Amino acid sequence: MIGAAKQEAGVASAAKLPLRVAASGFASSPAIVYRALTGGLPADALIDDDHAFDRHVLASILSAAMAEPGPINARCGLGADDFVALVTSFFPHISVLLSVLASGEPDVDEEAAMVRDLLLAHRSTPGEVGRWLATMVARRAMEPDHLWEDLGLRDRTELTRLLMRHFGPLARDNTRNMRWKRFFYRKLCEDDGMVMCSAPVCSQCNDFAECFGDESGESRMAGRRREIEQRAAGVS
Repeated sequence: MIGAAKQEAGVASAAKLPLRVAASGFASSPAIVYRALTGGLPADALIDDDHAFDRHVLASILSAAMAEPGPINARCGLGADDFVALVTSFFPHISVLLSVLASGEPDVDEEAAMVRDLLLAHRSTPGEVGRWLATMVARRAMEPDHLWEDLGLRDRTELTRLLMRHFGPLARDNTRNMRWKRFFYRKLCEDDGMVMCSAPVCSQCNDFAECFGDESGESRMAGRRREIEQRAAGVS
């Protein structure tokens, strides 16, 4: 019996290997991953209704995360079960391919957990999507770029829409249009009775640009797509 069980496990592992190789093969570019998930390019995404917008956001986050090393679910902050549930719900045509890249439970980062709990405390939509997004946004907020870039979104307005839709009470508190990462940490400090800033008012603070500076720029996916097109055209 033990020998038979080992043999079955070996067959199962062998069956998964081609899927894992195939899934890893298209992960070199966020734009390619996004197209595999949605059938179109990020620039062409139609996000008029809430479901289409949520699907675009989730595809963008997965695309950005998959281009980085490590299990994709860990790069999103999700456990394997939540990751499989997400891709099965929104991207069923490719869920089997993606599911083999999920691996166990990600390490719990205390800082990310604090941001996640802040978002969860201000949820404005029911269902699993808001819970998944709280975890994913918090995990991606640990990356070094602007949050909208770390989420793979096209610009900051999409991030603001995401937060207004799913975490409305929190998002509406950002009345001065502070950068979202800085705003999250300011709220966490306030909740703990701490003061993040040394200056009495923002206009007198030396870090004003860090909190309120411009967040425009080219999205990661647009940049990667441009690089691929230039290489194909022989442009250095």
